[in-house]
Amino acid sequence: MKLFSIVLIFASLNAFAQLPTTEQQFLSRLKPGGPLPEKLLMTKSVVFYPYEMTTKELESIQRSFQRTGIDAVVYYENDLVSAGRDVSVNLAEYLNSREIANLIYLQKEGEYIIYITEYNKKANLVEQDQATFIAKNTALDALLQSIYIAAVNGLKSENFLINDYPELGNTVKAIDGRRNEFFAIDLKVDPLAVPKFGDEAMDKELEEIMKQYPFKYQLTEANLSEVELRKKGFLYVLRFVCSRNKVASNVLEYPMSKSQNAIVSMTYNGGAPEIKNISADAAVYKFYFKHLESRNVFLGTKWDADTSWQQALINQIRGFRMEFKIQ
Repeated sequence: MKLFSIVLIFASLNAFAQLPTTEQQFLSRLKPGGPLPEKLLMTKSVVFYPYEMTTKELESIQRSFQRTGIDAVVYYENDLVSAGRDVSVNLAEYLNSREIANLIYLQKEGEYIIYITEYNKKANLVEQDQATFIAKNTALDALLQSIYIAAVNGLKSENFLINDYPELGNTVKAIDGRRNEFFAIDLKVDPLAVPKFGDEAMDKELEEIMKQYPFKYQLTEANLSEVELRKKGFLYVLRFVCSRNKVASNVLEYPMSKSQNAIVSMTYNGGAPEIKNISADAAVYKFYFKHLESRNVFLGTKWDADTSWQQALINQIRGFRMEFKIQ
């Protein structure tokens, strides 16, 4: 069963050019007007919620789901839906281990919006143009009541042992192998795969920035699996996470206190290193190198996340060059 789950997860990585890297990209794949999943009240669900939601709101949601018969067994902040390939694969593997069948996605933007659809058991979570039940209301209680009415009037219920409170505080790690806060010396001789984004303009910028990388590398198609990359002779791949700063720090296992409201990052302006304070809730990118066989990750010697992927990649390459004393 575990092997079948992993096959499904990795199959999704060949199904389209790139995993979503923003909430907008993820939501654009959902097609409104669909019904509630037929087995919503018979199977388990995962809930993704905006970090602005209060514990009180989430507890209210869980109580309503319990009354309705929706077995929401785990809650994650929305960042993890589009945090990067390694996070997406590990998230899908965990959801499959919990036998999750449905995906519930919440927004809070002037009004409350809820998306309810089936989870496809893959790293991309949903298919392109997947029919999705969508409801919205300025009042949370009214929104939850509409879900209750739609569910109990049209679906068979078999979920009875449902948690009283939401299972919060969950996270997913990006790293499967050994975590290293330095650069791999083997990159001096081993070829590096640099996956494209699947967007023409971004790929042109990627090609230009990578000219600063001092050793062997090759831009590869966005949808190649790590097995395929290894067959092509690559030993390392360039990866990144993209999320709020505190989430990126968390999934890459950097220490950070809950009260910390900014993170110090190393950036390069015109080639000179500079210290930059970035809000813990700012959206950032953080690049790193991954060894394909061992799955060990090499993060570099400094936290060098930045608010644009271009600058974050420049930071990683410049830090790499400085570490190996390459001008």
